[in-house]
Amino acid sequence: MGDLEIRAAVADDVPAIVGMLADDPLGAQRESPDDLAPYLAALERLAADPNQRLVVAVREGRIVGTLQLTFIPGLSRRGATRSIIEAVRIHADERGGGLGTRLIEWAIEESRGAGCQLVQLTSDRSRTDAHRFYERLGFEASHVGFKLTL
Repeated sequence: MGDLEIRAAVADDVPAIVGMLADDPLGAQRESPDDLAPYLAALERLAADPNQRLVVAVREGRIVGTLQLTFIPGLSRRGATRSIIEAVRIHADERGGGLGTRLIEWAIEESRGAGCQLVQLTSDRSRTDAHRFYERLGFEASHVGFKLTL
């Protein structure tokens, strides 16, 4: 797989991140790669929040993957902290080569290191390949998710 660096995202990474977010049928409907201002503002909010990690995977100076990891302290499960993995994207040229596994394993290790007792994620019901991928990594489809667009 070559040398891979997983690091915090910076403003210069935003065009590549948004490009990956928009590079599928769902993302193409909801992302706007031509207007980076809201994404840059979001990056500032994320960077200021100690419970957020927006990271990029970089190989040979090129951004090839990204994900967001959020830590949520809670009262349930005896005061457990959980993490949520969101917005996992792998550059089209890199899919199928193990990079997604490395990113998810990184997020799981970060979660352990932060004292989390549970890692969770959601995946759009249409992403059946992603569902098989997450199940291979030990995730279980244990809940039904609901969203309300505001």
